[in-house]
Amino acid sequence: MRILVVGVGKVGKTLAESLTQEQHDVVLIDNDETVLRRCEDLYDVMCVQGNGANAQTLIDAGVDHADILIAATAGDEINMLCCLIGKRLGAKYAIARIRDPKYNESLTLLQHELGIDLAVNPERATALEISHLLRFPFASNIESFARGLVEMVEFRAQPADAVTGCALRDMPSRLPGLPRVLFAAVERGGQVSIPTGDFVIQAGDRVYVAGDPINITNFFRYLGRDTHAIRNVMILGGGRISYYLARMIAPVGMRVTMIEIDPEKAAVLSEDLPKVNVLCGDGTNQDLLEQEGLQNMDAYIALCNRDEENLMTGLYASTQGVPKVIVKNNRVNYADVIGRMGLDTIISPVQITGAYILRYVRARIGGHGTKVEKLYRLIDGKAEALEFIAREGDGYIGVPLKDLTMRPNSLVALMVRRGKVIVPHGNDTIEKGDSVVIITCESGLTDLNEVIRK
Repeated sequence: MRILVVGVGKVGKTLAESLTQEQHDVVLIDNDETVLRRCEDLYDVMCVQGNGANAQTLIDAGVDHADILIAATAGDEINMLCCLIGKRLGAKYAIARIRDPKYNESLTLLQHELGIDLAVNPERATALEISHLLRFPFASNIESFARGLVEMVEFRAQPADAVTGCALRDMPSRLPGLPRVLFAAVERGGQVSIPTGDFVIQAGDRVYVAGDPINITNFFRYLGRDTHAIRNVMILGGGRISYYLARMIAPVGMRVTMIEIDPEKAAVLSEDLPKVNVLCGDGTNQDLLEQEGLQNMDAYIALCNRDEENLMTGLYASTQGVPKVIVKNNRVNYADVIGRMGLDTIISPVQITGAYILRYVRARIGGHGTKVEKLYRLIDGKAEALEFIAREGDGYIGVPLKDLTMRPNSLVALMVRRGKVIVPHGNDTIEKGDSVVIITCESGLTDLNEVIRK
């Protein structure tokens, strides 16, 4: 596919890397010549210097032959205008990053009138993911499939966990009370495995388990993980993610304290968020954190613009015994190092946005096949979880899984049929309309027929 990306910031670079790896024809558009030159050196892309909201710039970039136009500049209005012009000039689909809360209520109207096929709000999507983690405090990360009927949860195995040191096939006999979940993926020493029956969980492994929400919750209770409800939350930083998050969690009974260093911004937030205790101060000051009751918090969430401040204050909150610490960090390459420092729950708006857009791109490749419904990148992008809806007439329908050929390094993790979650065995079959969740160590899969065949 020919894909135009307007705006080469963090999101633009992430998309350029992912899309070129998936063999798309990518054109980058930006005003900054230095940034474009650097991208030409790193990725197999064509670069066009200029304003992406200028019709001539888009024409020079070949917008009339573009399958998808992605507008990811720092300005919402520029992104919307870029999509409007791009669609008028011939782009088949248009994606806009729209971040400002003031556009939320009229977003559907804006999309219709401006020809925007997909609107992406990184901050709101990030806040939504954090809100899920607060409802499931035992998880490092959590993803949902099949309209919430399936949860996939990441945790780090500890020496005292009952599953540590036990082969997966031996768990039903050795741990008869263990709720039934699927061990979907494991990272150990930087290497990702899709575990088979003889795989043995070791302390320190990053493990993904999948199942319905009740079994997932009972699984962690069986391990003795803390599952108490979170009531008191402290948020560092008063940016857009913090605003969206507070709007989500304050109405459900969580007591929220937000610390913002800018007096004007703090005053606006205090007025806009009447249920939130907004404080003006330096959240990196340990004395202030202690004075505001950090030790009594159930969760601490660091959402400053500077990753370094998020990491330092997150580590401090962890040493003070805060049960749930979440930090924002867009430096994906350091995720494993950060995890070894004791911070397992890292949130990256760039990764969340990239995965959201990639899912849309993959769903529009070709005209036939069983397309991607959801896509999540797991273990710092080393594995993917994909959701498909099984389609009538495909070769795998009605055939026992043991008689199908599975793509290497891939696994049929779960199926959902008429609201029932199925952990599949060899004799199970995929039927028309099933939601099928695939775990794979490959990138770029767009069709369920690429994963399993007769």
